[in-house]
Formats: sequence, C-alpha cells, structure tokens
Amino acid sequence: MTADTFLRTTLRIDGWSTAVFGVVMLVASTALSEPLGLPTAWSIPFGVAMLGGAAALGLIAGYPQIPARYAAFVVVGNAASGAALVLLAFTDVIPLTGLGVAFLLVGALVVAIYATMEFIGLRRMTTVTPRQPA
Repeated sequence: MTADTFLRTTLRIDGWSTAVFGVVMLVASTALSEPLGLPTAWSIPFGVAMLGGAAALGLIAGYPQIPARYAAFVVVGNAASGAALVLLAFTDVIPLTGLGVAFLLVGALVVAIYATMEFIGLRRMTTVTPRQPA
C-alpha cells in the first residue's frame, strides 16, 4: 500500500465513522442523555460538529494529491479532540455518569488511533526517499 493510499484510506474511514457517530449523536441525543449524563444541549452540537468534520475529511481525502498541510490539520484536530474528550471526562463540566465517562474515554482512544494513523500516513507521504547512486 502506498503512503498516499494509506493516508487516503485512513481519512475516508475516519470520515465515515465520524459521520455515522455524528448521526447517532443527533438521532439518539435524548435516549443517550440519561444513561450517559450527556445533556442534549451538548450532544446535538457534538453531532453537528462531527458531521462537519466528516465532510471536511471526505473533501480532503478526495484531493488528487492530499495537501500535507491539510493532513497535518487533521492530525492536530484529532489530537485536540481526543484531549478535549479526556478533559471533559475528568472534569465536572458535564454531569456524566460512569458510563458517560467510559463513553468519552473510548471516543478519545478512537480519535487518538485515527490521529496516529493519519500522522503515520502524513510522515510516509512527506518522506523523501534518497536516491541510489548510479
């Protein structure tokens, strides 16, 4: 698998899973509120933001040649999202239940895995192979 294919595939999988999760957050916001302690005033904006992020990932993955700065932005964005989820899980900003804390921590882990894979893809894509002597 080429570096470009690895990064493009990772971006697409990240985009689709983000879109699915965004839809779940929107459709099930009321049902998730009680078991997670996640108010609908939080889950609806999360869902909308995830759909926007999914669209951005799809657009970036669709470039004939993925711009390195866009891929770097995705890595930084995912890393920041993962850190924010951990922060929300361990502060009293949202009145989460134990299941809600676990939910956010699993989300942080998934986002960290995507960030790592996209970072690897970016590094592979931007690494210049030295020329062999003739």
